[in-house]
Parts: sequence; C-alpha cells; structure tokens
Amino acid sequence: MTNCFVSTWNPSPTAGSPGGDALGLALKESKTLNILSRRPLLFLLLSALVCGCTGLPEGVEPVRPFDIQRYKGEWFEIMRLDHSFERGLTNVTATYTLRNDGSVGVLNKGFDRKSCRWKEADGRAVFQGAPDTASLSVTFFWPFAGGYHVAALDQQDYSWALISGPSKTYLWILARQPDLSADIRNRLVDKARSMGFPVDDLILVDHGMPICASDQPLPK
Repeated sequence: MTNCFVSTWNPSPTAGSPGGDALGLALKESKTLNILSRRPLLFLLLSALVCGCTGLPEGVEPVRPFDIQRYKGEWFEIMRLDHSFERGLTNVTATYTLRNDGSVGVLNKGFDRKSCRWKEADGRAVFQGAPDTASLSVTFFWPFAGGYHVAALDQQDYSWALISGPSKTYLWILARQPDLSADIRNRLVDKARSMGFPVDDLILVDHGMPICASDQPLPK
C-alpha cells in the first residue's frame, strides 16, 4: 500500500536548523510546482493519490458532533499500529492548535532511542467537510495528505479518542494523560476490532523516562 504519511518525522528544531529546513522545503515545493505545471497527467495522478490517502475506511464513521475547540491541545499516544515513520519512537505526543485561517496546526513529537534524540513533525489539517464532523486531511509534506478520522471520542470530557487513518492499517488510541485505564483501552480495542482493524498488531507506547539504546547521554 502507498504510504500516505510521506516523510513525516524530522529532527527536532533544537537539533538542527529551522531556517535551513524551511528554505529546503520551499525550494522542493517550488520545483514540484514547476514539474507539475509541465506535466498535467502527473498532476492528475498525484491528485488521485491524495484523494485515495484521505478517504474513509469502510465501516468507520467519524464522530459527530465534534468540537475542535475542545479537542485542541496535547494528546498522548497510548497505542498504535506501527509504521516506518514512527518505528522505534517512544513518548509520542500530538498537539493540535487552531490557526487564523481556520486550519489546525499539528505537531507530532517522539523520542528515538536509537539516535538518542527527539523528533518532530509539523503539519496542517483541514476539515474534509463540516467542522462538526471529525474527519480531516493532514498534510506534512505537500502535496501528500493523509486522512484523520476520529472514530470514537469521550464526548463528555474529551479525555480519550480512537483515530483511524485513510485505511485500516493506520490506527491510534490517544489520551490526555500518558496512561489510560485498561478498561477504557480494552473497550476501544474491541470497537476497533469490530470495525475490522488488525488490533492484534497494536503496540503499547512507552511514556517512561526517555532511554537511549546506547550509552549516549540523554538530550537536554
């Protein structure tokens, strides 16, 4: 399957050059636009790819009503179906902020034990339809986008959420705290199983003290 979340994780700004990264991204986008302007067929193919990556998996119904004002803020990743862009990461969080243009800022952060550094991915999300329906498209690298669908949510306190990606190979359980009771976790896993997700492949995300895979000192 095509990976809809292309090149999502990048080194933390504290470990690299934000200005250089921004300039590099701008140059890449400029070159991409120039290529697409000369190749209409390529543009159409990319458009089809993006649409496929933002779709809603069969059997998944996005939460409604949904309030982005209550949903914004920091969430801890409790469980996930693992993928290359998150493999080896612990202490993963996602922080959502509201932007002036109506879009949602997305900041994913996790600790890579192998390289002994924090990694971040900064993206932008927009609603696919009405803002009271929890179905969004998230872009980390233009023009590639991934579907982000809240399939279950604590409507009373917004304290936990079950997130589906564009297919049933993408699944996350999030919570406002780094731990979630086994009872709620099991209920969410059962719900995901009923929708056809391969829940036996879910991994539990470690939120303890970040530990390096070698004897390298912990980053400050």
